[in-house]
Amino acid sequence: MIETRTLANGVRVIVKQMEGLLSVSMGVLVGTGAAFETDKEDGISHFIEHMLFKGTPARTAFEISDAFDALGAQVNAFTGKDMTCFYSKATSDHAAEAFALLADLFLNADFPAEEMKREKGVVLEEISMDEDSPEDLCLDLLARAMFGERGYGRNILGPARNVKGFTREDLFAYRRERYCPDNIVVSFAGCIGTDEALGLAERYFGDMARTRFTEREKQVTLRAGSLFRKKPIEQAHFALGFPAVAREDALRPAVQVMNTVLGGGMSSRLFKKVREELGLAYSVYSYTSHYAETGMLTVYAGVNPQNARAALDAVRGVIGALQTEGISEEEFARGREQVKSGAVFAQENTSSQMLLYGKELLYNNRVYDFEARMREIAGLRRDSVMEAIAGSFDASRAAIACVGNLKEGLSL
Repeated sequence: MIETRTLANGVRVIVKQMEGLLSVSMGVLVGTGAAFETDKEDGISHFIEHMLFKGTPARTAFEISDAFDALGAQVNAFTGKDMTCFYSKATSDHAAEAFALLADLFLNADFPAEEMKREKGVVLEEISMDEDSPEDLCLDLLARAMFGERGYGRNILGPARNVKGFTREDLFAYRRERYCPDNIVVSFAGCIGTDEALGLAERYFGDMARTRFTEREKQVTLRAGSLFRKKPIEQAHFALGFPAVAREDALRPAVQVMNTVLGGGMSSRLFKKVREELGLAYSVYSYTSHYAETGMLTVYAGVNPQNARAALDAVRGVIGALQTEGISEEEFARGREQVKSGAVFAQENTSSQMLLYGKELLYNNRVYDFEARMREIAGLRRDSVMEAIAGSFDASRAAIACVGNLKEGLSL
């Protein structure tokens, strides 16, 4: 029960009906984020995300939030490296009203000067909070160590100096260039009729002016960098980054299984060795990030500073054993089932479906094919995971970041 439509102005719409539910998730996805920004714009995608909630000609910031609350609806937004998403979840009987509110804030936000002044303070506090969260800071540093100062290496929040200097015209100019119909997807998932959803999209987005959209070239570089931030905190936090396959690479499912075996859960090798056997860390895990051109496999651990080197050596030992020994058939089967269940569980969540189908349309201009995904996972073989392992852990291309009260940073 999936239908798509492209409005006359270029806005793409996708609707997934999910029978047996009582709610619907609605999202507006824009193909822009930190990776597309210039040095002067660094942080502007995230700041605009905040400012779209701060008032339109029809509603003040308080009236927007109050109206959603009156419907019992949820509303939020997030900014990523290459996408920004504004979304709401409502009971089906209030879907039309919630979407009208979401469309108003997205299409008509006028960035009131007083609200902008206040929101700068809010974002500056968010930047400070990020600085005080050593895990987040460590992972931000790792992205910079891997990708440099631009592109996927940018911190989504941007530097404080940029946030302080943004003007209303800066925001309007960026929105005119990036928030174009050809770069927007409206996504519905849940208990809503196809005709109703398409009608709502046409009603509110159909009159959006079709402006010329020119895609920007992202600056994508891979660097085997090392970054350290000394902080007087109780733990040392370190993260390793290895180049990984791009979003559409045929080996991506195998990389996902490999990551599950390495550090994707409580039965993973990293968890069992570093935490359970050696007692060196409370938190230790790995995950993958995939982009259009490239990707990164991240391994993170938070440890006692006295154990930092021992923990890093233990992590390297786990990776080394994975390279030399590969994975067993039992590990492969378990990892494949975990990847499969993650895809299945997502099918039962309206928010996950709204985002999944919306992203596939935004990134690849096609409908996400769940059955093909199941066949892809079922067709995986251990040999493919072994191939992924062989190509994933080149230490000469690895980046490392560390935050904590150490004399110096860690090195590979």
